[in-house]
Amino acid sequence: MVRVLITDSVSNRLIDILRSAGIGVDYYPDIDPTELRRIVGSYEALTVRSRTRVTKDIIEAGKNLRVIARVGVGLDNIDVEYATKKGITVINAGEATAESVAELTMGLILAIIRKIHHGYVKLREKSWAKNECFGMELHGKTLGIIGAGNIGTALGKIAYYGFGMRVLGYRRRLELVQPPLIPTPLDELLSNSDIISIHLPLNNETERFFGRELFSKLRRGAYVINTSRMGVIDLDALIEALESKLIGGFAADTDLKPTDDPRISKLLSFENVLLTPHIGAQTGEAQDRAAEYIARKLIELLGRTQ
Repeated sequence: MVRVLITDSVSNRLIDILRSAGIGVDYYPDIDPTELRRIVGSYEALTVRSRTRVTKDIIEAGKNLRVIARVGVGLDNIDVEYATKKGITVINAGEATAESVAELTMGLILAIIRKIHHGYVKLREKSWAKNECFGMELHGKTLGIIGAGNIGTALGKIAYYGFGMRVLGYRRRLELVQPPLIPTPLDELLSNSDIISIHLPLNNETERFFGRELFSKLRRGAYVINTSRMGVIDLDALIEALESKLIGGFAADTDLKPTDDPRISKLLSFENVLLTPHIGAQTGEAQDRAAEYIARKLIELLGRTQ
């Protein structure tokens, strides 16, 4: 029997679909790296979310692995290059979580632009901060999306159809930018957007992609939103942009905790910064879609390679 090891919390649909297809499943969502190395060699597939780090030594120990699956989008916790060298197929959930992440991004935009969270915090402190919560409308403003893939396109549709925004889109191949996003070169997008939303995978090319040079090209007072990994932003440059009031505010769904990097604590000291704890795909719908997609791909791949 083909066996799949799942080492992070996932929707039960993934387990049910695999077992109904005659695939053996072991579910250890709290397994530690030492135990994972010890047992992974007994499985044809390893399935993770973001907690488990699939490092070179884990892959080396997985002598029977055919597939490594990420029930989500980002692959920065998997050594994809080494897995590929070992002949292991690496898959993710593609667009399954795009709508949930796009909706959260829109929520962050609204919260930072209208100072919703700031007003709430002040009320909890028994302070009436009405004058501090002077914001701006989204209607008629320009949203610039860096990384106009599945998530960026979904966000662009929400902004365009739901809020009447002009939406500019950038990706390496501009011809792939889809309507209603307007294909726009990066420098032009930066200088013409009231709000910038970043949707890039974290890899060697994109690490600290958004640094001092790009911050300097922004329209002064623009807002920056990031629901990619925090590693795509130069955090020192971001802090400088906030301190100099170059940007109006920053919101992110951070994958870094304050204990991971002291600069996260520094960011939280700014009143015009809003961070959420990596919850972009934390909806039942997104997790069910991702589970179903990965289950189908695993059945296809493991069945084909038996």
